[in-house]
Amino acid sequence: MEMRDPSSIEPIKVNEEQNPTQPVSGPVAETVADDTVEIAETDPEAAAEAEMTAAVEDVQSEAAEAVPATKASLIDDAKAMLEKDPADIQREALTRLRQQFNTLRKIEIENARTAWGEQGNAPEDFVVEDDPQEAEFNDTVAAIREKKNAWAAEQEAERQRNLQLKNDIIAEIDKLACDTDNVNRTFPLYRELQDKFNAIGQVPPTDETSVWKRFQEAREHYSDNLKINKELRDYDFKKNLDSKTQLIEEAEALENETDVVTAFRRLQELHDKWRKIGPVTKELREEIWNKFKDASAVINKRYQAFFEERKQREQLNELSKTTLCERIEELDFNSLKTFVDWEQMTAKIIELQNEWKTLGFASRKVNNALFARFRQRCDEFFAQKAAYFKSVKEEYAANLAKKTALVERAEALKDSTEWRKATDEFVEMQKEWKTIGAVPKRHSDAVWKRFLAACDYFFDKKKQATSGQRTAEAANLKSKREIIEALKSISDDVTDEEALAKMQELQARWQQTGHVPFKDKDKVNDAYRAAVNALRTRLNLNESRARMDRFEANLSQIEGDQGKLFRERDRLVRALENRRNEIRTYENNLGFLTSKSKSGESMVNEFRRKIDRLKEDIQQIQEKIDIIDGKLK
Repeated sequence: MEMRDPSSIEPIKVNEEQNPTQPVSGPVAETVADDTVEIAETDPEAAAEAEMTAAVEDVQSEAAEAVPATKASLIDDAKAMLEKDPADIQREALTRLRQQFNTLRKIEIENARTAWGEQGNAPEDFVVEDDPQEAEFNDTVAAIREKKNAWAAEQEAERQRNLQLKNDIIAEIDKLACDTDNVNRTFPLYRELQDKFNAIGQVPPTDETSVWKRFQEAREHYSDNLKINKELRDYDFKKNLDSKTQLIEEAEALENETDVVTAFRRLQELHDKWRKIGPVTKELREEIWNKFKDASAVINKRYQAFFEERKQREQLNELSKTTLCERIEELDFNSLKTFVDWEQMTAKIIELQNEWKTLGFASRKVNNALFARFRQRCDEFFAQKAAYFKSVKEEYAANLAKKTALVERAEALKDSTEWRKATDEFVEMQKEWKTIGAVPKRHSDAVWKRFLAACDYFFDKKKQATSGQRTAEAANLKSKREIIEALKSISDDVTDEEALAKMQELQARWQQTGHVPFKDKDKVNDAYRAAVNALRTRLNLNESRARMDRFEANLSQIEGDQGKLFRERDRLVRALENRRNEIRTYENNLGFLTSKSKSGESMVNEFRRKIDRLKEDIQQIQEKIDIIDGKLK
């Protein structure tokens, strides 16, 4: 059972000056809704083996089980509370219902707002729609409050009536105390007035202490100052002493009560009984009160220690729950791209949920907010997971359609005898096949076997028909390898003009050489491009050094003429900006080209070579600008 925060509870405080029957304020026991995360996650099968339809159903089931309460269930709880007796309706419980309902409504509105934005709508145009359930819940809460307030008003009126009755009895006892000549006749009436006073119900809390004090003073006045019949007075004192002694024993026995809250409540009941009992003889009054006070102090200390310890525990739970919220909020759901990623993240979420379940309550002011914060993040995860599984199912269906179309194209082309054209088309289909993602497992093997069979059928027929062609391709491969070696062997000792002429000769031979075996094509082409690029780089470096030497020689002729130096610098800066603009143009054009075809690949490579040359020009221009800047200092 959840107890109030000790800061809101005023325990019994006793001291030697305190009236023995002073009223005591006590705690109000209440039940705080359990915020344990009830989100259950059913693991789907391994991604590679899972049937997509079943996976989506699993995720939807997870999302359904993730809700511990609904607006409908909270409305039912409110209606059940309305049917209770007003005295049994706890305002704290009603407040808790409203907090839970408002939390669900807020999450619902935020989800609608997010969906509105995701559909491309302006955020400022979003309008919260009326919720019939919210209106029904608010009407029910208003009815509960009206019923509780009416009952509270009746109780207050009753307490006011009781106050007036008790004041009248006190006045009558004071009147009897002044009639010293008729004590034997008035004593039965005095006892009757005491019984009436004790039988009257509660008075307003603000008047309870003062009323009791005046009642006690009136009784003591009657007992001490009047010369009443000694036998009757002694009998009354003895009866009161026996009753108060019994209360002391009961208070001392409460020390053995294991439930601290129950012991504290019983102690309050004993104090209520104590103040209804009349006085004892003067000699025993202080002694009997001190015993009762000491027994009360033991229970009060246990009660205070209990709430202090609980407050510390709630603070630790608040810190732990805040840490869990921060940990789950740090998880990046947007980076999850595969089944394995989602399953690993699911395991982390369930681990955090299980850890949350082990934590007790935090303080009242933050407990519900922390739970709503943690649960919202869990809901976001399972919603994204459900959307991912749904999108993957759709993607798998689209992939299956694409692969089936490729299979049908391959099967229609497998009998073609246009070997070059058909080969290129089969190669393109194989490349396209690799770009298409996975398909449902139950179709994966079948569609792949059909595609593979069509490809194998065609290439086996081609192999039989073009076996003589392989000899020529092998000879071409040998020739191209010799050209590559010749490019690499061009000596540094020859002039740049001689090296350039030799390179152009070898390039012409390369273009005249026919096809090579398909499996060696990429490798030999890469080696050829690497050899040519290395030679070009060497020649460009030599030329660059020569141009830089000529520039510095020309610059020395105008050194000291600041005007000419500034004009030369401006010219170079304009040239630098032109080169940069050209690079941006080529890079933009690259975004519109594809390298899947031979012509497209050639153009892409040409653009990249131009970009590289422009970058080299930019570097040289910048070096020239730096030289001029050094002379302008």
